[in-house]
Amino acid sequence: MADDPFAAAFVYSVNVGFRFMRNASDIIRTVSRHTLAYMLFSISELFRHYDEFDPLDLLIVHAILNANVINVMNDPSLDEQFSSIHAVEPDVIKQGVSRAALSRFLSLPLETVRRRVTGLKRRKILAETKAGLIVTEQNAFRFGNNHALQKTNMLLLTKLLRDLKRAGINGPDDLRAPRETSKETSKETSKGTASTRKAK
Repeated sequence: MADDPFAAAFVYSVNVGFRFMRNASDIIRTVSRHTLAYMLFSISELFRHYDEFDPLDLLIVHAILNANVINVMNDPSLDEQFSSIHAVEPDVIKQGVSRAALSRFLSLPLETVRRRVTGLKRRKILAETKAGLIVTEQNAFRFGNNHALQKTNMLLLTKLLRDLKRAGINGPDDLRAPRETSKETSKETSKGTASTRKAK
């Protein structure tokens, strides 16, 4: 059943029963629409909660936040340990990031990053460690620990997953590109033709 290409083309939904699911090349635009909406709604909520901050500063802060917890995301035990809304990652386990790395990641001039970081350090949002920059656990603006934003994100993510499921996407396997069987078939046909010619 798992190897049957026709069986794999159908997904079951409790709401609509069995439905035909297009292959990955047919749903790229659908995925793009829904994921873009999710990203824009998330950014809108971020800007609304922190309207006293320049959008570029918010971008830098959250890029640093992301870099700080990459080690947590890559470690299942740590990811589970700090999964609760009340389990804040302590500064001691955060992975620092350099200004140069931020510049490359965000495609911003290094001097712009340096200037913005200086201002954010002055507001005690960022701190410098031996490994690089971190967003401090005790920052007064609750960056990285904003419960209202985290709860809103859960709502937005739920909507995204529901919309994707309605489009027939239940997991990463549904996003796989179709196998390039045409090339393999062409090769086999050529081999068969060559063998026939030799036999003659």
